[in-house]
Amino acid sequence: MRVVLYEWCCSGGLWGPDALDVVGGEGVFEGSAGLVAEGRAMVMALLKDGIRSPDLQLELLLDAHLPAVGVDLPVGVKVTRVARGNDGGALVRAAAAADWTVIVAPETGGALAARVASARSAGARVAAPAAAFIDVAGNKQATALTLAGAGVPVPAGRILLSGEPLPEEFIRPAVVKALSSCGGDGVMLLPRGADLPPAPVPRRIEAAVAGTPVGVSCLCGPAGVFPLPPVRHHFSAGPTPRFLGGDIGLRPHLARRASSLAGRAVRGIADATQPPCGWVGIDMILGEREDGADDRVLEVNPRLTTSFVGLSKLGATSLLEAMLSVAGGDPCRWPALSGGDGMFSVAGEGPDACLVAHDEGSPGR
Repeated sequence: MRVVLYEWCCSGGLWGPDALDVVGGEGVFEGSAGLVAEGRAMVMALLKDGIRSPDLQLELLLDAHLPAVGVDLPVGVKVTRVARGNDGGALVRAAAAADWTVIVAPETGGALAARVASARSAGARVAAPAAAFIDVAGNKQATALTLAGAGVPVPAGRILLSGEPLPEEFIRPAVVKALSSCGGDGVMLLPRGADLPPAPVPRRIEAAVAGTPVGVSCLCGPAGVFPLPPVRHHFSAGPTPRFLGGDIGLRPHLARRASSLAGRAVRGIADATQPPCGWVGIDMILGEREDGADDRVLEVNPRLTTSFVGLSKLGATSLLEAMLSVAGGDPCRWPALSGGDGMFSVAGEGPDACLVAHDEGSPGR
């Protein structure tokens, strides 16, 4: 089975038409270092995991301006170099000839939606949710409204329109988010008594929720939604926290709560759109109450998330193959092992895997 892997940073997105939208006004290369490191970690995890299966033939689309993503690629991986500004065309050509295509891209600026749509327009089979699901999950305000309408608990909040100041009556501490972002981009913690200057773009502001930040990745397909082991998230300190990585060290009763809430979140959006396909990540805060009454869903990520880096270390067989099997209609048969901690960082393995946990009012990603 031929599988094409596209990751926005490593596959040429930095030279594409939406590059400035994704990295912001800092300039493409000044603002992309963190994204490139995270993208490299995900690419290497996907390749190392995928070659476990003799049934997968992997083709990586790789930016012609990048080295082999920093390390030697696994033997047997086909590499197709992508010329500057041609990642869209390269993706369409490769996807049309493959059995499956896996697209890892930020929702920011419509980058994920555009690439999934272009691949599907060429007749490709893409392991990704439907366009309507991506549209809802790619907008934090739309996600919150859709989940609340489905009875899924979310933090109290509202949208702040362009140029609108924060209402004096809005209770702090609060969390300010860009409507569309990834990896914590645009997140700011607003302490008690703090003011928030108006911004030229719409944002979401919501009540800060105390508790344990957790992410649950789900394999989705016609046979159902299958949560993987929940991951406890780690963030940097300060008013603009950055996502650093995670581990699977949750206590069993917290893991059960997280998995149940994740399933409700995925179905909450799917019922309003179409059944999801592929990988969907749900970010949440687990509160202190044992009955889960204080648990809140923060975001839904309609794409492969960095948790793959840690989770792929836990199974005896390929997690990528399991995802594609579920996307094709089979139930999940991936055997997660209990021996590892699943620890990972957004920069991959090595010294950068030193993580700092923050359990109070963490913003999610």
